[in-house]
Amino acid sequence: MSWLKRIRARDWPQDTVARWIALTIILAMLISLALNGLFIQLAGVWARPPLTEIGLLEKAAAIARLIEAAPAPLRNPLAQAANENGFTVTWHPDRHDLNLPKVDDPKSDIGSTILQPMLRAPDRRIEAYEPADWTEHTEDAHYALLIELSDSSWLMFSASSRSWGLDEAPRYLIVILLVLISTALVALIATRRLATPLQRFAEGARRFGVDFRAPPIEPLGPHEIRQAILAFNAMQAQLQHFIRDRTQMLAAISHDLRAPLTRMRLRGEFIEDSEQQQRLFRDVDEMQAMINSALEFFRDDARLEPATQFDLAELLQTLLDDYRDQGVDITFSGPLRLVYFGRPLGLKRVMTNLLDNAIKYGSEQGIELIPSAGQVRIKVLDRGPGIPDACLEQVFVPFFRMEGSRNKSTGGVGLGLSAARAIVLEHGGELTLRNRSMGGLEALVVLPVH
Repeated sequence: MSWLKRIRARDWPQDTVARWIALTIILAMLISLALNGLFIQLAGVWARPPLTEIGLLEKAAAIARLIEAAPAPLRNPLAQAANENGFTVTWHPDRHDLNLPKVDDPKSDIGSTILQPMLRAPDRRIEAYEPADWTEHTEDAHYALLIELSDSSWLMFSASSRSWGLDEAPRYLIVILLVLISTALVALIATRRLATPLQRFAEGARRFGVDFRAPPIEPLGPHEIRQAILAFNAMQAQLQHFIRDRTQMLAAISHDLRAPLTRMRLRGEFIEDSEQQQRLFRDVDEMQAMINSALEFFRDDARLEPATQFDLAELLQTLLDDYRDQGVDITFSGPLRLVYFGRPLGLKRVMTNLLDNAIKYGSEQGIELIPSAGQVRIKVLDRGPGIPDACLEQVFVPFFRMEGSRNKSTGGVGLGLSAARAIVLEHGGELTLRNRSMGGLEALVVLPVH
């Protein structure tokens, strides 16, 4: 019994997904059986069961043996005495005066399989009729059972037909519907019990994807889901701690690197050769730009911006107005208003990086805003040399610069597209590049609509 004590002592979780699935199946089966049994009880009042299920045969066999043993003058009184509500017995010297429907073969297997053994008469002639056999005079439809006695007289047993009858096919259909309804009802309740915490889990994970400062998710639901939520909360806390430490470290690096660069520039003032002095200043400026860009990329305060509802079309129009003030005319195609849930500063940085590249390396810049079901597409277009197909993905690698286009004179350290794609991915979207057929580049941003 030691193993039994160990099992009892172990802390088995009670509220688990496996337990809910098992309970769902068991409850669905029990409710289906209960509804089916209730239907059968109710159907006995108004359905049309076959002759073998109405209790007529057993009663008929007992009465037939009793009347057959009585002399002929007593058979009519005995038959009338056996009558009751909805059930009549009549004795007839012959069967010619009986009001019966015309059927191909009135003999039934009921006689040979059930009644003949009860009557102990294997050669006894027995006929059976059901309400469906009355095809001409349906108002006379009823159950009828004829038993031939040993002196060739006949006993007829009649039972009234149900007036609200159903055929066999509709009855089976009702049973199937009851099973489906009960199963769907139990499954709906059980899946809501499982789906609600999963939905909250998904919403919390999605919220953390767009806001690193999102609060932890409340652990609710079955044991497995609670364990997954607790593991996610632990991971979220570790990531938040890592981001804070990295930000502090990068701030220290920024301070330590800028000081020697400043000293280099001051010492460069004492160089008498002006050409060497300008080369040194250019190197210092380039190093300063690389440090600033790298720090901005890794720190990226825009990624910590909380998501909110904003007008994406208005944000793009405002950005284009700023470029227009600088003498750069960029065309716009799309709706005048489009409400989107996201981080406006982050998306503004994405559009700024893409438009800056289009202005530096192309002409005829334009933006297309295309809303559709479940997503929003933003195209940044230009006419220029484009990018070799082999480099369309490589340009998203941090610090990658294409020689001949991205150089010291044009600026850039190869982090703009990397930062833009990172922000788009954090929105759950995609950023891709492709060369246009008539020359130029197309940057496509696809953002999901939550």
